[in-house]
Amino acid sequence: MDHDPGLGALSSLGGFFVLRTGRPPHDGPPTLAEAYAARDADVKQEVYANPVIFRVRKVARSLRAPELRVAASIAHLGFAARLWSVALGSAALYGSVPDLDPRLLRWDADASAPDELWLAEVRGLPAERIGEVVREAHLVPLAAALRAQLPLSERLLWGNAASALMGAVRQIDRWAVDNGRTDVASRARALAAELFAHPTLAGALDPATLRRRSCCLYYRLPGGGLCGDCCFDRPPGTDARRGPRS
Repeated sequence: MDHDPGLGALSSLGGFFVLRTGRPPHDGPPTLAEAYAARDADVKQEVYANPVIFRVRKVARSLRAPELRVAASIAHLGFAARLWSVALGSAALYGSVPDLDPRLLRWDADASAPDELWLAEVRGLPAERIGEVVREAHLVPLAAALRAQLPLSERLLWGNAASALMGAVRQIDRWAVDNGRTDVASRARALAAELFAHPTLAGALDPATLRRRSCCLYYRLPGGGLCGDCCFDRPPGTDARRGPRS
């Protein structure tokens, strides 16, 4: 199935699956290629100088994060969820994925989903290239940008990516049940299984429980608690933990 020009069908899956197309409503947002390459550490106000760190600081202020690395993990988890949702949702609905080349995708780090991402041109690629489209084109350079500027473990970031991918699968499953589209859910699960077999994601989730084996650090936020797929049974420091710290 071909993409519709504006990827409009994705909106039915939820806000994280929506991808704006064409030009942003205002000039200025850089491409993600530019965002991943930025390394200016003195960024507190200027959104376009270093969008990745700007976003981390924005999340830190919003959630009152005690450390920038905690905010960085939460920001990374959300962004990974956006990318997987757009790509997997497209593959499941259309049978192909949009080319999310970082040079074509503009990002407003000061905006919220779905208005933060704008794809200049919709070009369909075979669904089997979803790993290349998301993992190689975005998650690898995004992890490199974050780790070059903040103390984050690679294991934590790939745990975030795995958790975000499984979250997209679950949302597609729910939509498929509500809309009688088991074919959509089947395509999403088949593609996800291949993605989880890749060395970067293999072992990131417990195969029996689908709980992650690393922690996103959400529990360190004021009143944060635990995520639904957390490796811990209780927040560290309150009782015995089930898994290791990241």
